[in-house]
Amino acid sequence: MTRGLRVLILGGYGTFGARLARLLADEPRVELLIAGRSLDAARELCAGLGGEAARTPLRFDRDADVQTQLRAAAPDVVVDASGPFQAYGPSPYRVVEACLAHGAHYLDLADGVEFVRGIGQLDERARTRGLFVLSGVSTFPVLTAAAVRALLPGITRLDGIVGGIAPSPYAGVGRNVIRAIASYAGQPIDARRGGRLVKAFPLTDTRRFTIAPPGRLPLAPTTFSLVDVPDLHVLADLWPEVRSVWVGAGPVPASLHRALRGLAWLVRLGLLPTLAPLAGLLHRASNVLRWGEPRGGMFVEIEGLDAAGRPTARSWHLLAEGDDGPLIPAMAAEAIVRRCVAGAPPAAGARPATRELEVADYEPAFARKRIQVGIRNPSRATAAVTLYRRLLGDAWERLPAPVRELHDIDGRSVAAGVGRVERGRWTARLVAALFGFPRAADRVAVEVEFVERDGRQVWTRRFDGRVLSSVQWEGRGGFDRLLCERFGPLVFGLALVLDGQHLRLVVRRWTLLGVPLPRVIAPRVDSYETAVDGRFRFHVEISHPALGLIVRYAGWLEPARMLL
Repeated sequence: MTRGLRVLILGGYGTFGARLARLLADEPRVELLIAGRSLDAARELCAGLGGEAARTPLRFDRDADVQTQLRAAAPDVVVDASGPFQAYGPSPYRVVEACLAHGAHYLDLADGVEFVRGIGQLDERARTRGLFVLSGVSTFPVLTAAAVRALLPGITRLDGIVGGIAPSPYAGVGRNVIRAIASYAGQPIDARRGGRLVKAFPLTDTRRFTIAPPGRLPLAPTTFSLVDVPDLHVLADLWPEVRSVWVGAGPVPASLHRALRGLAWLVRLGLLPTLAPLAGLLHRASNVLRWGEPRGGMFVEIEGLDAAGRPTARSWHLLAEGDDGPLIPAMAAEAIVRRCVAGAPPAAGARPATRELEVADYEPAFARKRIQVGIRNPSRATAAVTLYRRLLGDAWERLPAPVRELHDIDGRSVAAGVGRVERGRWTARLVAALFGFPRAADRVAVEVEFVERDGRQVWTRRFDGRVLSSVQWEGRGGFDRLLCERFGPLVFGLALVLDGQHLRLVVRRWTLLGVPLPRVIAPRVDSYETAVDGRFRFHVEISHPALGLIVRYAGWLEPARMLL
């Protein structure tokens, strides 16, 4: 039997080490050595892994004689997933040096700026030994750098990079991650602004952004706080012309994030020396105070000049559903290990891992999980581009042709067809009459007039002469990345979600006379557009938990005439 690639994971039963082990557990050509100070914890993880990979629990103390322990384990690749790398003391690279002496490749999931940038001092020794030594093999900075490269085609000058990660509230934050954040929160760090290094203060510097891959259900607009990660410097090392780099985190729930920012301000103002003594409390709070949607995401946005010398901006978006998002930080290490198994390891040498992977290298791992990515080009979002094109971005081209034709409004257009209308019981019928919804009918003539002006659309629907009107526009602020639609005093924020050949309109927010209302009491809307036999089809069903069905209407439309 061919010997498998022996992969020693330090911190193998910890937050990130365990996730890496689970990602590699289906690879029969790998033997996982799950290592840490607790042999019982290593055994427990090995027992619950499943998959075809061989696995061996090991006791390993990185503060003891590392070389002797490496000789006994005999790994081919060592992955350091322990940390916190900001606290590795006066000999931070002792594990790396032991790997070089033993003859094992090395990679880590480090998030410490100095640790990642300093790994290059071992480059000559690694090349001499024919070994790769890669640092920072994680979301920050590997995936960030890959996303920047995905956005660069057509950009002649890169001026700014902004990125952020918004973890699911149920992600399970590791103790060492919290220890690292507590160590630098509110403390001065170097950051690039306007082409020079200035002092910045993590967690007290914030930006607002909405993660929304085209055609997907977006996250809510999120506040991101500056974090001290390698990206702040290694991205500028990759692109020396960049004038500003900013990277943040947007944890939820928002109340916990606000409390953390408030504590960071106490440090910045000198009222607290550090948050380090509070790391244990913060860790417990982050893993107990959990509510919100089980979804997370990431974004990278760049600014610069296009080929014509015009200012432009582009953004890369990632959405992860359920428990899949927390696996992303370990996917870069997974991809490199699988590359080694396939006989195509990284080149020898010691360096930050920012050039090792592209977004395409992540795609196999993303495809196995509920993770979607997409690119938006805000510079195209001008008044000359119609409303639905702006909101859907690149997803617009994936719509069925009849749906695109109906929404590609230039001035004024009319579509006509036939529909069927159903109403609920008398209370629902009262609500339907109040808002002008059509009367029940098995077959009714339908005409819809669309008028687009100054980026807004007025829809006038006529069901056998009965008029139902609304106004649509692109949302801002709390409605960012949503289609806003006003019916009298009510405004609904609708996400445009491409579901196969269906364009679904999903309610995400609503207001009455400008006052936000809880989504839990919002009407339930099942609304979609599609094409059948080359003809535009619509389906709208509005109900309410207390009232039942209010109105349901469906049918088909065809363009009647174009009036410019």
